[in-house]
Amino acid sequence: MKTVNCRVSGKPLTEVVDFGKQPLGNGFLTPYQYKDEYFFNMAVAYCETSKMFQLVDQPEPEKMFHDQYAFFSSTSKYMEKHFKEFADLILGSKYISKENPFVVELGCNDGIMLKNFAQNKINHLGIEPSTNVAKVANQNGVKTISEFFDANVAEKIVKEHGQADAFLSANVMCHIPDIKSVVKGIATLLKPTGVVMFEDPYLGDVVEKTSYDQIYDEHVFLFSAHSVQYLFRLYDLELIDLLPQKTHGGSMRYVLAHKGAYPVSEAVHKILEKEKQQGLDKLETFTKFRQNVEKSKSDLVSLLKEIKSTGKRVIGYAATSKSTTILNYCGIGPDLIDFISDTTPIKQGKFSPGVHIPVKAYSEFKSAYPEYAFLLAWNHSEEIMANEQAFMQSGGKWITHVPTVRVVK
Repeated sequence: MKTVNCRVSGKPLTEVVDFGKQPLGNGFLTPYQYKDEYFFNMAVAYCETSKMFQLVDQPEPEKMFHDQYAFFSSTSKYMEKHFKEFADLILGSKYISKENPFVVELGCNDGIMLKNFAQNKINHLGIEPSTNVAKVANQNGVKTISEFFDANVAEKIVKEHGQADAFLSANVMCHIPDIKSVVKGIATLLKPTGVVMFEDPYLGDVVEKTSYDQIYDEHVFLFSAHSVQYLFRLYDLELIDLLPQKTHGGSMRYVLAHKGAYPVSEAVHKILEKEKQQGLDKLETFTKFRQNVEKSKSDLVSLLKEIKSTGKRVIGYAATSKSTTILNYCGIGPDLIDFISDTTPIKQGKFSPGVHIPVKAYSEFKSAYPEYAFLLAWNHSEEIMANEQAFMQSGGKWITHVPTVRVVK
């Protein structure tokens, strides 16, 4: 999917960082699949008109979201709690009508958030393009269709169910290249008093922490308040609130509604001003970001080589999509990391995309602790470290690259 113009404004893009040849972030594979492994050139660019930070190229959606999709949200207890709180916020809000409310979630995964509405007997609909995950959601009692949402799908939903009180999404909107058709669909689907609430990894945190692993094939966009405001204004939808989140190493929850339906909160004005101070509305900020990315790469490779030269073992902790960017950009393979430990059965026994590090069951990590564990799921560090007291008491140390490359005892 080649583009040289911004997907939102249509204006020319300016390239910021070229990460070179990258495989699919979630493309864990077996050795017989190596010869057919898919790669694309991954570069990110910035549009000075829309303020949108985006991939230049992105693989076709069908390559990324399919019947073998390897991520299930419910594997994280922390995320289960987070999505219950998200649902409770909606259930207790003024946005839900008293009579026959209807809630739609885009990218509902295995039903981790919508099940809270189902349990409260709220009419709901999940939209999940990965058929294997959608099947699990339906088994969990969450009404789910397997579609790629756009303006046409929105019209079909309105005809069958009526308009929605709330359109929700978490870590999904940033995945969608044809984002304008999605927002057009949302405008059609929402009641006049309806709201959109979605959250995604936040560009401000990525720039501040040099967490460049938030950039991978699925994340075609990294949003800021400025870029979201520009996008939704095209369809007369207004940014009415902003709620920073800790999830995924720093996310933002955006609240939008039809123009004039609700007052704009003070948080919107404050965060827009903070983004200007941070320089998220200026191209030169991303030149500095590129320099920080290059330094992070150099420091990480040097650290791993130094550790391996002493005969110590390093094991990767969690086979995340984000780790694919780090490992391939930095050229880190089985020579530096023995294997990656992961609790997801569909990934175990496979190899990491591109660099082909073995992925093994968590029991392999626990049965013989290494001297070092590279925290590939750094955004879940609190939950992980709370669960891994035994590893640390054995003398195990963590390697992290966010916000700087370092060893944590």
